[in-house]
Amino acid sequence: MEDYGLAHQWILALHSYFAYVVLAVLFLAVANGILGWTGNKDFTLRKDFRISLFALILSHLQLLVGLVLYFVSSNGLNAIKTLGMGGLNSASRLLAVEHPFINIIAVVFITVGWSKHKKVLEGKRKFKTITIFYGLGLILILSRIPWAQWLN
Repeated sequence: MEDYGLAHQWILALHSYFAYVVLAVLFLAVANGILGWTGNKDFTLRKDFRISLFALILSHLQLLVGLVLYFVSSNGLNAIKTLGMGGLNSASRLLAVEHPFINIIAVVFITVGWSKHKKVLEGKRKFKTITIFYGLGLILILSRIPWAQWLN
């Protein structure tokens, strides 16, 4: 890792390690949604609402940290400014373009799912909405994780 200073390294570590928490809670929200949807369960404020809300909040926090990192890191906007879009190799393009863009779309899906579920009264439909939109967000996030960096 290049020397960018302590603040940059702290933001990068936060973004990297917090991702595990976000993925775990998103997976929990989707699994809870599937179980509630297929099991015709009541949507409870104590459990189901909180799991979905925590997944929403954590995904938004992760996005904010990622956006800060995008603007201060040499792998984000600075890579595009320096190399141009045509000069990025696949690994650089993943970090500078695909990862941020797809994850913004993922968080939009999660947010839409949260908003739509609040307008529904029936528990089964609430679970279905959470499952579909949070599931799409989770799939998008998993599709653009820089796995080569994560697994090293």
